[in-house]
Amino acid sequence: RSRTPGGCPTAVMAAPPPSAPGEPSPPPPPLQYSVLLEHLVGDKRRPRAWDPAVFGGIPCPPKSEEQKMVERVMESCPFKAALACVGGFVLGGAFGIFTAGIDTNVGFDPKDPYRTPTAKEVLKDMGQRGISYAKNFAIVGAMFSCTECVVESYRGKSDWKNSVISGCITGGAIGFRAGLKAGVIGCGGFAAFSAAVDYYLR
Repeated sequence: RSRTPGGCPTAVMAAPPPSAPGEPSPPPPPLQYSVLLEHLVGDKRRPRAWDPAVFGGIPCPPKSEEQKMVERVMESCPFKAALACVGGFVLGGAFGIFTAGIDTNVGFDPKDPYRTPTAKEVLKDMGQRGISYAKNFAIVGAMFSCTECVVESYRGKSDWKNSVISGCITGGAIGFRAGLKAGVIGCGGFAAFSAAVDYYLR
């Protein structure tokens, strides 16, 4: 078989046998397409390396040590836990302020139930509830994220089981402060919620 200057195989023709002087030369044998197909779709086919520059793409330069270090830090469990803590604090604060805004008992004074609360008292109660919700959401978010990262690192897989296991551990740890029954309920509830969220996101 022969190859073109670009490296592509060409059709192979068997050399005709020499003919005697004065006799007509025999017709050339048919092309051996089976040999050609082996190099195109058969076992002898050589896969080409993907090079974006050949197709007009932008080649990706190798990553520097600083970029690799930043990626390692961002993929670490402490960073994920801190990010979840900050996100939970913001989300919890917004949720607490929203629930306090629609609550008719905000600023209510049990000693004087007929007194109308002032705007300062309402804002104060809304701020207190927002801070309380923000702290709870931050703790839960940090616990869940850190637990999920540890479970994922231990199992070496990234699937829905990580969310279920970490949700059960987080819910159980929070619920066990109120007793064994509350811990079991918290474990099951957080695990089911985590599975539902993971299924929806995936």
